[in-house]
Amino acid sequence: MSGAAARLKEAAHAAVERRADEIAALSDELMRRPEPGYAEHATAERFATWLAEEGLRPRTGLARTGVRAVLPGGGAGPCVALVGELDALTLPEHPLADPATGAAHACGHHAQIAAVAGAAVGLGEVMAELDGSVVLIATPAEELGGVDGIIDAADTPADDSDRVEFPVGKAELLRLGAFDDVDMALLAHTGRGGGPRFSVGDTLNGSCVVRSRFTGRSAHAGSSPWLGVNALKAATVAAHALDAQRETFPDGDDARLNYHITGDAGALGSVPSSAVLRTMVRARSAEALERAAEAVARAARAGALALGARVETDTLLAYLPLNSAPELDDVVERNAHPLMGAAATARGRHLGACTDMGDLAHVMPVSHPYSGGAEGDHHSTDYRVLDHRAAAVEPALYLAGAVVDLLGDGAGEAHRVLRASPPPLSVPQYLALRRGMNRHETQEEA
Repeated sequence: MSGAAARLKEAAHAAVERRADEIAALSDELMRRPEPGYAEHATAERFATWLAEEGLRPRTGLARTGVRAVLPGGGAGPCVALVGELDALTLPEHPLADPATGAAHACGHHAQIAAVAGAAVGLGEVMAELDGSVVLIATPAEELGGVDGIIDAADTPADDSDRVEFPVGKAELLRLGAFDDVDMALLAHTGRGGGPRFSVGDTLNGSCVVRSRFTGRSAHAGSSPWLGVNALKAATVAAHALDAQRETFPDGDDARLNYHITGDAGALGSVPSSAVLRTMVRARSAEALERAAEAVARAARAGALALGARVETDTLLAYLPLNSAPELDDVVERNAHPLMGAAATARGRHLGACTDMGDLAHVMPVSHPYSGGAEGDHHSTDYRVLDHRAAAVEPALYLAGAVVDLLGDGAGEAHRVLRASPPPLSVPQYLALRRGMNRHETQEEA
């Protein structure tokens, strides 16, 4: 690191530290005001207000609630995005859940928004001496929710201004062009309680949702059940077929199947005439996802055939797998080590979870580190950020430092990352891949 970069980094860090209490307080404030995906209006407004107070001109309302602002540099160069996620997940039993929506910050997205806000403070002190620009983006709907609405709205006219095509926000923002001028992206996520103090270079699964809607025929369940077609039993047979598939997936696919069944609201004395089997399919590659999703659809057809029911199956891609850029991970890691020490770092784990940073990784180099500050397991009622400095202030420091390394000294480091990590797909190719993995099929009654 050159003397100039060291000086700029010191100035950026000093600015963050002067506002550390405010950054931590922002993380805590947002934690206590969770909102579901594509409806994060108060969170987006709070983030936009923070940026405006820093002298920026944020654009709002992107994919309903997304926020975007630009920190211009003093010279031409690549564009680095610092990304945070606005939404909470639906977990009504969480102690901090919103009683009206059931949304709860059981994954730490509030700390991401605070970290990006904090990094903006630090970088505002030094951007005039950097070669390139920084885009600050708050994205909606990282958690998967409202899938039925996305599937059922597939035939909505494309010019509907409020239409959301994709179930996750970064995919939607890619479709809308919000990342068109971005060359690489960084996002800092809180880790699970008891995990490493810091980790980087982890890979994550992709996933899709398979919804199978079974239609049978009602009848008197006591006096003439043979006149009915039991849709709920068809779904149950399909679920057993799913369970029988688990050992057939190759080890390298890292496939996971999670499902639940809902029946109709008919009388207990009637043969159930409708049921829905929803399955989350996770796997390590797009090809493995397609194999596993076809196994789920095949199981649904088998359940319908066994009972003589009708089944409509829709497959909707949720997330693409995440593989970060090693050279970009290196930049982030060397900025995190002074804060928490190399001994506290893990690198290169594979995690069964998913993130739409995997979608970004298909069109640009990304890094998705994990930091401390939380207790409990992600997506559980006991997950909560307790140390907002570790969860938000420290990421603000290492994100700002990483940007200085990337865009300082003529942006040589950013150019090196781009040469070493060419994006697998263009945005049009990515959109074609995503849309091409969606399916609809119908099997009529036997």
